[in-house]
Amino acid sequence: MKHGINRRGFLAASGALAGGLAFVGPTVLRAQEGGTLRFALSTYPPSFDAWTSSGTAAGTIKLLMHRTLVSYDPDGMMRGELAESWEVDESGAWIFKLRDATWHDGTPVTAEDIAWNVTEAQKPDSAAYLQGQLALITSVETPDDKTVRMVTAEPLAVLPGWFAHYNMPMIKKGEPRDTMIGAGPFKMGERDRGVSLSLTANPDYYKEGLPKLAGIEAIVYADENLRVAALDAGDVDLIEYVPWQSMAGVEENPDLNLITRDGPFMYLTFNATRAPFDNPLVRRAVAHAIKREDIVAAAFFDRGGVLAHLPIAEQSEFFNPEFKDAWNYDPDKAKELLTEAGYPDGFECTMLSTAQYGMHQSTAEVCQAYLSMIGINVQLDLPEWSSRVQKGNEGSYDLAVMGTTAANNDPDGLSNILDGSLPASFVRSYGMETPEITEAFARGRAEFDPAARKEIYRALEEAAINTVPMVGLAWRSQGYAMKNNVTGFSNLPGQLTFYSGITLEETMLG
Repeated sequence: MKHGINRRGFLAASGALAGGLAFVGPTVLRAQEGGTLRFALSTYPPSFDAWTSSGTAAGTIKLLMHRTLVSYDPDGMMRGELAESWEVDESGAWIFKLRDATWHDGTPVTAEDIAWNVTEAQKPDSAAYLQGQLALITSVETPDDKTVRMVTAEPLAVLPGWFAHYNMPMIKKGEPRDTMIGAGPFKMGERDRGVSLSLTANPDYYKEGLPKLAGIEAIVYADENLRVAALDAGDVDLIEYVPWQSMAGVEENPDLNLITRDGPFMYLTFNATRAPFDNPLVRRAVAHAIKREDIVAAAFFDRGGVLAHLPIAEQSEFFNPEFKDAWNYDPDKAKELLTEAGYPDGFECTMLSTAQYGMHQSTAEVCQAYLSMIGINVQLDLPEWSSRVQKGNEGSYDLAVMGTTAANNDPDGLSNILDGSLPASFVRSYGMETPEITEAFARGRAEFDPAARKEIYRALEEAAINTVPMVGLAWRSQGYAMKNNVTGFSNLPGQLTFYSGITLEETMLG
């Protein structure tokens, strides 16, 4: 296979080889005694399943207990975690070299553990968030206790990124998927379901001097206003999901610090297993019916931006300016598309969202108002978050409001949102076949040349604009707020903002 030069160029460009050698720590380390951080979560984790997606709060708790093979540093560059280095050999297989690390029960992390994680998560019935991607790995070899070799039918340039995802942490072989035994910087202690979780520092963590905190008390404040009030009152030290209407007040408070990142986005998904949203003309009508500026204003207090195409940022090398307004607000065009689809008088349907997060409900209400103007009468379904996740996974909706980020800053990170060949998930449309998009993602993964990849993803975006597997609505600013004595916590850039919990190992209380 003649892809050695391109493969090396890709690795050099991505920083994978250099990032993979970020540090090598001693085997036995001692955590620092730095007090207990009180962290306000927006919801109690619906699940502790290591490999499924249950939202950001659950992901943050996973990032405290568990570690992935690789991860990201505060600047968004890939770095080593359980793997100290990784490279692709001349046959296209990826080789991961493990560092010395132990599970919370004191036993060593071995190549056999890693292989078990991959083979279990890739099973068709695993319901793992990355099951579809992992299924492309044809075999996992363990030449020795510290070496894992992943073989694929075709070269896969993006494979290391899968093992940086917080929904693909490594757990000890044979443990249940919701195990609390991980290799991360904190150990799970007491849990009060729906109320709080207590975690304590792991004294045998593999990074010298980390974590810097003695513990973390994660306290649930589902009401966003109460979450801010708790920070103002000094009842907590750090909060996630700062509501947009409160950001200005936090910025003006000299005792608080606000860190925001643009990267998350709001969008619509569809149930394509039944009419009318099995028809791409209807989906395109919806895409042109909504004035997105009103979502940015109502849901995000203008801390965001219009998204009328796929969520590929203008700063990305893969951004295509000619598609920027592909789903622009055009109610006349929306009505024409409905008539062409056989619905000149519109129809009634149910839109799934949640009342637990104000931006989800406000987005749904703006969409409801604009869809009514073209004859689509929408009834809102606004359950709490865990029920919204379940309904999304089951396809119990006609169309739905969703908000998330891509898996990473590479276009392949959008596959979980766009690729209909993957198992059902609340983050993407239900029962929608996307053959052109699926094929384009496959070609993009196998291509190491950046210019060729750009052309592949351009064709993918054009196909998505025509078939509408999702409707982009708005970019949003995502914020964490904290007391001034909290240092070391970082809000990761772009699509990686929901990975920010990784930096809690570096966080200190002054």
